[in-house]
Amino acid sequence: MSGRLQSYIHLVRLNKPIGILLLLWPTLWGLWIASDGFPNPIILLIFCLGTVLMRSAGCAINDYADRHFDKHVERTQHRPLTSGKISKYEAIAIAVILALISFVLIQPLNGLTKQLSVVAVLLAAIYPFTKRFFSIPQAILGLAFGFGIPMAFAAVQNHIPLEAWILFTGNVFWAIAYDTAYAMVDRDDDLRLGLKTSAITFGRFDVTAISICYGLLLASQIWVAEMIDLSSWFYVGWFLALGCAIYELRLVATRQREACFKAFLHNNWLGAALFLGIVLGLALRS
Repeated sequence: MSGRLQSYIHLVRLNKPIGILLLLWPTLWGLWIASDGFPNPIILLIFCLGTVLMRSAGCAINDYADRHFDKHVERTQHRPLTSGKISKYEAIAIAVILALISFVLIQPLNGLTKQLSVVAVLLAAIYPFTKRFFSIPQAILGLAFGFGIPMAFAAVQNHIPLEAWILFTGNVFWAIAYDTAYAMVDRDDDLRLGLKTSAITFGRFDVTAISICYGLLLASQIWVAEMIDLSSWFYVGWFLALGCAIYELRLVATRQREACFKAFLHNNWLGAALFLGIVLGLALRS
């Protein structure tokens, strides 16, 4: 593999798929519920590929926005853009190309989905810059990472019902939870650089805030399950997710960098558990 290609892969984080998974799970929640457990294979493929493309584009935008800060942070100083392996213009070009490919990908879908895709792109582009002025930029990340939910309902049903917005809101709180754990890893560096994150805003109440956000996520899932009459098998996944949340809270309670980063990564299993609950709840209804 050429050095240039490897730098591009690292720029869009294809070597670190956790972001793809955290974006994919809520999209799959929405797609399964909107399709009553039987998603159209073509729509499923479009959304899975679109998730990879838009997360990759978002990483390129993020590194462009943070290029002057990343070199001062130990964890990020070797990123391709910061280290000079690729130029800022290449990063912008890659982000634009990936976004355009994603837009071409959704052309078979209806007009509402295409309109929502514009909002999704704007959220992905705006998020990296909110760390300069917004106290909880993780909320904007939640909007961006959850926008696959209303898009999935739009693609399947050509409208967005209440349960979609409840799922979407729950995802915002989930993103605040896991990305606060992530921000706790870099809190000292972010304070020194004058950046804003939820870990800084919440301060000594960071673990409490994360626990509240997990609680709101799990409550939103129960609300939706009751609205759409999922079977009790849904709670298999829900209780697994609860166990994940408790484990992750124990990790962040140490406030150690390695433990907080481990908690962030472990959220993949929480999202997967909730998806399992939704699949079971839909498939095993009487």
